[in-house]
Amino acid sequence: MSYPEPSYLGESGEVSARLRRAEEPAELKTRTGYCHYLATGAGTRGEFGLYRWVMGPEPSGPSPHFHRTVSESFFVLSGTVRLYDGAQWVDGRPGDFMFVPEGGIHGFRNESRADASMLILFAPGAPREGYFEGLVEIANRTEKPSEEEMDEFFARHDNVWL
Repeated sequence: MSYPEPSYLGESGEVSARLRRAEEPAELKTRTGYCHYLATGAGTRGEFGLYRWVMGPEPSGPSPHFHRTVSESFFVLSGTVRLYDGAQWVDGRPGDFMFVPEGGIHGFRNESRADASMLILFAPGAPREGYFEGLVEIANRTEKPSEEEMDEFFARHDNVWL
């Protein structure tokens, strides 16, 4: 494996770094926690998306699924997060990391009855914010969406449930 072709061809570099302070508020509030959009696909020119999920003590998280277009990685920051590696559920603890390539079956849950947090990295940087925000919107509806509407939503956001 080698380095990719250069995408920056200047000679002196440029001032283009972005700092996101830890105390900045989360962009998304869910029923069971919140999510910080650390680096969206739009903000990284489609290279990756990085999110910090903070989960409250209520059980939450997606069941086994896979993605056709993106890899997904998990890094547990605090608490205990149940990670599904395609074969079994295992307890992920601070410092544990799991990489899931495209097509890899996975899931995650906070079943510990205590707070937990983790980083989630998608590569390339698909617009996952639309998926996260759409789930919150659907959960807050007074009328349950149809099965066809949910199928279309999941297909549009590359989530294939098992």
